[in-house]
Amino acid sequence: MTRQDGSISFYFFDFDDNSMFLDTPVFLRNAKTGEEKAVSTHEFATVRNELGKPGEWEDFEYYEKTYSHFRDIAPENLRPGQEQYFVQDIKKALEQPKEVWQAPAWPLLQYACAKQRPVSFITARGHSRDTIRQGVKALVDAGELDCEPNYLDIYAVSHPGMVEELLKDLSDEESDLIENMKDRTSALKRIAIHKIVDKALQKHGDKPAHRFGMSDDDPENIDLIVKAMCDCKKKYLDKRFFVINTHHGEHVKLEVFPIDFPVTREADSDETIG
Repeated sequence: MTRQDGSISFYFFDFDDNSMFLDTPVFLRNAKTGEEKAVSTHEFATVRNELGKPGEWEDFEYYEKTYSHFRDIAPENLRPGQEQYFVQDIKKALEQPKEVWQAPAWPLLQYACAKQRPVSFITARGHSRDTIRQGVKALVDAGELDCEPNYLDIYAVSHPGMVEELLKDLSDEESDLIENMKDRTSALKRIAIHKIVDKALQKHGDKPAHRFGMSDDDPENIDLIVKAMCDCKKKYLDKRFFVINTHHGEHVKLEVFPIDFPVTREADSDETIG
């Protein structure tokens, strides 16, 4: 919805463990025996720090199948009637009680869709944009979302084509991010936020006092988002940037400013993202 001054609220969402909890498996292989084990994303958060250390996971390693379910099945390998893993996982999740699969930002996604705010997804997954859209459509078809999002953009930053997009025409600052950050996925997500903000202003005008907000429940991701939003605030001082921290179910909304930005007035209630 556009306000009288022409300004719009834009919503950015991560997907896993923020919008929804999905049982997408991560595969690990025993380097000595060839045994494969599938773990959930929640389990993997702990297990990955145990690989190579004495104990149950000492001999397990990453291999070509590790993140296979976070990527698309090649079209030529899809069986008749088979859906992409992402769509399968969403439909499987919908068979469970809502409190099992609804992640902390779910109400925000519902609201953004119902009000037709421009929505973007930024995820570490490697699916195509079409696959992400198909998965979200399954939520609409099931009646869990009132309507499909008013999409601004989608970046699944492990998808080869989207990586190519993100690495094209980088600013010097963004090139330094890729070169210096140990976690390339985080660097790509940060660049994706930059590009989507630029796209929003190109599409909807750079004069109104637009608002941008992104939610996440992971403290490391929150730090990444704060940095990306701060980058954008420095570039567009008249726009407003928010980070919604849903860690442990706490919905804390933070407004981001550069360290030397003079915050001298109270915000009117209708200026915040909504």
